[in-house]
Amino acid sequence: MIRFRSKSEEIVCDFLKESGIPIRYEESKVDYVWKEYKTYTPDFLLPNGIILEVKGRFVLEDRKKHLFIQEQKKDLDIRFVFDNPNSKLYKNGKMTYAKWCEKHDIPWTSYHNIPLEWLI
Repeated sequence: MIRFRSKSEEIVCDFLKESGIPIRYEESKVDYVWKEYKTYTPDFLLPNGIILEVKGRFVLEDRKKHLFIQEQKKDLDIRFVFDNPNSKLYKNGKMTYAKWCEKHDIPWTSYHNIPLEWLI
């Protein structure tokens, strides 16, 4: 039995199973440097090499971490799956999770709309 960190991850896992995709949940680590040596554990590693990172809340520390990883690991294809991509980064701000991803050329979707072409 997989123990998920969020309900969203469980929903994405169910979708992947229904789509016939083998589940590889938090099986690997990605090394990166951010002031010191660190590792990142991807949520779902798909057979085609795409990493699905499922986010309910998208806090500043996670955003910084992913920018460092994107800079240092250009061969990784990390795509975000949000509960609500229209959530604001800050309470009174204008920037949403989706706009932040677009600004940094990171593919994103909501867990309700994961494109099938991401799975192939």
